[in-house]
Amino acid sequence: MARPRFAPDNFTLMLLSTVALASFLPASGAVSQWLEVATTLMVSLLFFLHGAKLSREAIFAGIGHWRLHLTIFAATFVLFPLLGWALRPVLEPLVTPEMYMGVLFLCTLPATVQSAIAFTAMARGNMPAAVCSASASTLMGIVITPILVSMLLHKSAEGGDALQAIGKIALQLLLPFVLGHLLRPVIGGFISRHAKRVKFVDQGSILLVVYTAFSAAVISGLWQQTPLPALLGLLLLSSILLALVLVITSWTARRLGFSKEDEITLVFCGSKKSLVSGVPMAKVLFESSAVGAIVLPLMVFHQLQLMVCAVLAQRYARRPMHPEAIEDGAVPASAAPAAKAETAPAK
Repeated sequence: MARPRFAPDNFTLMLLSTVALASFLPASGAVSQWLEVATTLMVSLLFFLHGAKLSREAIFAGIGHWRLHLTIFAATFVLFPLLGWALRPVLEPLVTPEMYMGVLFLCTLPATVQSAIAFTAMARGNMPAAVCSASASTLMGIVITPILVSMLLHKSAEGGDALQAIGKIALQLLLPFVLGHLLRPVIGGFISRHAKRVKFVDQGSILLVVYTAFSAAVISGLWQQTPLPALLGLLLLSSILLALVLVITSWTARRLGFSKEDEITLVFCGSKKSLVSGVPMAKVLFESSAVGAIVLPLMVFHQLQLMVCAVLAQRYARRPMHPEAIEDGAVPASAAPAAKAETAPAK
């Protein structure tokens, strides 16, 4: 029996189960300390493997479309933060102040890679440009996100300055990514042949980070400080934010005269926020007891963007196919992978 269109994917169900486990059986004491070390190692391994999977050919194929890339980066790192800041007086009453900090953090994050590319493929968009923009967004976020967090939240990594935060993130995320990419000629084939095991590292690392983060938050009283109306308000807030970005990016694409394939790439790359990059960054940028509340808006937005963009991708895919779309790198909807979950920050 086919899964309903709006049903959560398997990874989202695992995320919810992990939050439930941390709520009833939070890690503490020595176990928590060991999990912190394991989490750091798993996340570094995650970025190492995805550095090894990143194809230079795909990046070079899409790098020349600079107007589209600049527009996507502006949506990711300018439009989102501006909306989060400008709408704060209207939207913050829907949630708790701590949860709105998580919304602002969400607005500073880079775009997804796997789901953005998969949705672009389903909708027959500009695939090389999507690969280039999404991959570059992940790398740029390592520098830009800590700076935006410092500006929007007046806070940086556990009391340090933005440069310290950038250095810590670069050490844990960027360095393994670069090392993996440099070793791609040696290990790239092995990783491609064992894609299922790499996916286990993807999902396992995020689940481990979520468990440790929510364990610390639960011990600090997260659920006592988060009423049900605030959770419902968070869903409404996320819907408003996503709707605004989708409308603005599609309108901008048409105003700038982009082709339909480029519009699709802008919509799907410019409206995404990365759970895979965001959770490890939150662990670095915020105190352990605050990470649970910080990543909660990201988890809600993550599932919402998947469901909404799945519907949009199907609508785009129903348009007549033109030969130019194939030449530009679009993929027919029948050949596109199912985009139900974001499990990797780079391809």
